[in-house]
Amino acid sequence: MSAVYSANSATVYGRRQALAIALALALGFGMICLVSHEPFHAFYTLLTGAMPQFSWSSDAGWRVYRLARFGAVIENAITLSLLGLAVLFGFRAKQFSMGADGQFFLGALAAAYVSTQLSGWPLSGLFIAASAAMLVGFCWGWIPGLLKARFGANEIVTTLMLNVIAVQLYRLIITYGFNDTSSGFIVTPTVPATLPTTSLMAHTNITLLFLLTPIASWVAWCVLERTTLGYEIRVVGDAPAFASQTGIPVQRVIALSMAMGGVFAGLAGLHVSHALLKRLPVDLTPGIGFEGLMIALLARNDPKAVPFAALMYSYLKVGAQAMEQASDVSRDMVLVIQSFIVLFVVSERLISPTTLRWTTTRWRQLARRSAA
Repeated sequence: MSAVYSANSATVYGRRQALAIALALALGFGMICLVSHEPFHAFYTLLTGAMPQFSWSSDAGWRVYRLARFGAVIENAITLSLLGLAVLFGFRAKQFSMGADGQFFLGALAAAYVSTQLSGWPLSGLFIAASAAMLVGFCWGWIPGLLKARFGANEIVTTLMLNVIAVQLYRLIITYGFNDTSSGFIVTPTVPATLPTTSLMAHTNITLLFLLTPIASWVAWCVLERTTLGYEIRVVGDAPAFASQTGIPVQRVIALSMAMGGVFAGLAGLHVSHALLKRLPVDLTPGIGFEGLMIALLARNDPKAVPFAALMYSYLKVGAQAMEQASDVSRDMVLVIQSFIVLFVVSERLISPTTLRWTTTRWRQLARRSAA
C-alpha cells in the first residue's frame, strides 16, 4: 500500500514539475516576443543551444560540434548539485542558511593547498584534499549553527556575514601567502594532475569527479532518511516543539544540520579547484553559493531530485549564453524564466492536483468550442 502511495505521489510531483517548467517557458517566450525581433529563433536557441551538434560528410564522416557548451552544462551541474545539497540540509531543519558561498570558497582553498603540499602523492593527496575540503566546510558551517543554537542569532545574518569574512580571508591568503610567484597574476600554484582530474571528453573539464554528484546525492538521502540524525533533522524541522518534548537535542541538531551542509559545499570547492580551474585565482567571483539555494528549491529539498534540478538549471544557463550570442535577447531573460520556474515549483496551490484537473478541463472545453 505504501509503495502504491509513494508511486502516486511521485507521479503527481512529476506532473507538477512539468507544469511549472511549461508555464515558466511559456511566460518566458511571451516576454521574449515583447523584446525581440526574432523571438522564435531566440527561443529555439535557448532550448537547443546547449546541445551538441552532429554533422556527417563523406570525407570526414561523423563530426561533433559544440562539445564545449555541452561540457559546460555537465560541469556546472556537478558544482550546483553539491551546493544544492549544502543548502538542503539546513532547509530540512527549517534553517535558512545562506553560508554555502563561504564554505565553498574555503573548501576550494583548503583542497588546493593540501594537494600542492602533497604533490609527491597525487592520488592519495587528492583524497586527503577532499577530506580537508569537507572538514573546513563542516567547521565553517558549524559556526552559524552554534550561534543559532546557543545564542539565537539569526542564521541569515550570520551566514551572510561569514560569507564576507570567508571571501576576504580567501583573497588575503592567496594574495600574501599561498600564491604562485612565477605567474603573471595572483593565483595559487597548479594542483597536481591525477587520474580522477583528467578530462574524459575533449574540449571539456568533465572528469571522474562527476561521480561526486550521484554519490553525494545518495549519501545525503541515506543520512536524511536512514539515520537517527536524519530523523532528528526532519522532526526538528517539522515540529520543533514536539522534538524538544521528546528529548531530541534540538540545539545540537540545528548546529549539525548546518555543519553537514558545509561538507557538500566543501566538495563543490574541490570540484572547482581540481576539475574546472586547476588553480584558484584571487578574483574568483562570489555568489555561486546562492545558486545552490535555487537548486534546493527546485528539488523541493529532495536529495534524489537535486542532480536533475541542477542539470536543468545549468542547461538553461548555458542556453542563455548561446541565445545572447545568436540573437538580440540578453541572457538576463533566462533569469526571469528561472524565477518563474522556482515560483511555480514552490507554489503548492498554484500547481495542485485540483489546478491540474481544472486546467485540463478548461483546455478540453476550449478545444471542443474551437472544433465546433
